Amino acid sequence: MNSWPVQEAKAHFSELLNTCVTAGPQIVTRRGEETAVLISIEEWRQLQHAARPSLKSLLLSDCQTEELEIPQRGRSKRRNPPDL
Repeated sequence: MNSWPVQEAKAHFSELLNTCVTAGPQIVTRRGEETAVLISIEEWRQLQHAARPSLKSLLLSDCQTEELEIPQRGRSKRRNPPDL
């Protein structure tokens, strides 16, 4: 991954964007410290898809119900219907 100081990234944003798309993620630094990463939209979507399992995959997974916090029914306060 290439590293771009923030001032250079601002001055050459179009080049930074093109490099991100063609060469992969690009790191932006501020005062020598890594601050942000610019990635392509394809890579972003892959990360989003991998990070958020579908409801179907959760229900079919082998996770035990002890790990899930399921609130008891009927224990929450109910609102009174508004007076009409």
